[in-house]
Amino acid sequence: MATIDADFVVYRLEEAGATLLALPGTGWTTRLRTTSLDIVRTALESYGWTETRIRPPVPSSDKISRMDEAMGWIPLIPVDRYVLRRVVGARSLVHPITDRHLFPWRRLGVALGADHKAVQRWHAQAIGMIVQALNGVTDACVSDRPSKPPRASRQARFPD
Repeated sequence: MATIDADFVVYRLEEAGATLLALPGTGWTTRLRTTSLDIVRTALESYGWTETRIRPPVPSSDKISRMDEAMGWIPLIPVDRYVLRRVVGARSLVHPITDRHLFPWRRLGVALGADHKAVQRWHAQAIGMIVQALNGVTDACVSDRPSKPPRASRQARFPD
């Protein structure tokens, strides 16, 4: 089995984000809509009130399956590192038509109250965690954060 690298994970997450954004936001409902009547629709179109918004094509079922798989990788980042999860999730959102990130590094930095270079390091660290988990590496963690000191027992903290 070939090992998975960071470039592959980033590519798949960005593809998943583009697929997610290409999914239609609304669907058919059971209630009657006034604009669904042919007479009303024709009247609106005749006065030029149509919006020319470019919509990406609806993704195929294969792309949706790959999206589900790739978005399932984000929970491989430990729960206590929720900021890293947010960074990876936000950075994976890519516009399906323009291929531009919805959250550039500087915008993420402002949202998190951090420098954009720090956000880039956090993203790389989180992708490294995902790569290790997918490759089955059993090291404790990719992070260079020191481990928590052992907690003193109740007896040591509150002597009789």
